[in-house]
Amino acid sequence: MKRPVIAAFDFDGTITYRDSLLPFLIFTNGWLKSFFYFLLESPFLLAYLVGLYSRQGTKERILTRFFKGKSTKKIREWGRSFVEKDLYKRVKPEAMDRLQWHLEQGHRCIIVSASIDIYLEPWAESFGVHDVICSRLASPNGFVTGKLLGANCWGPEKVRRLEEEFGNLEDYKLFAYGDSRGDRELLAAADHPFYRTYS
Repeated sequence: MKRPVIAAFDFDGTITYRDSLLPFLIFTNGWLKSFFYFLLESPFLLAYLVGLYSRQGTKERILTRFFKGKSTKKIREWGRSFVEKDLYKRVKPEAMDRLQWHLEQGHRCIIVSASIDIYLEPWAESFGVHDVICSRLASPNGFVTGKLLGANCWGPEKVRRLEEEFGNLEDYKLFAYGDSRGDRELLAAADHPFYRTYS
């Protein structure tokens, strides 16, 4: 029996030229406020860089600083606006060509990313991507806390989430595209791994 095909794409640095969260923070808060917020969080950023603070903890501190108390509705409006006005210009044409090829083949295309759902989901929807597996902002009672809902979708968490969603990956033919240490486990799990290339 022929195995169905999954094409799993990392986002930052794979679909886009570089990180997308920082541009989103600046888009929603402006350069001046963003600089001030990062200045306030600089001790934790430095601690993270020298290995004294976790990746998830650092990310949640930044998200809390920028978005805590904002309504989910407002944040999602910002996400859609960011996609329409900024994010499209940050994507690599060669990555989009490969994504389109998979879609034309009838493959199930998935974004698997540590970036946040607020803008990844509307971006993916606009291109016909089937699923988004990513880091998600917690928003109990309709307001963002800055915490993530579960683990940051990075490294081994990417594979765990894929298996949680689709079951045993050996039941599929998996194409995986990535560009960084955070994609190592995903690439290792793939039948066809592509590291910083698309063919």
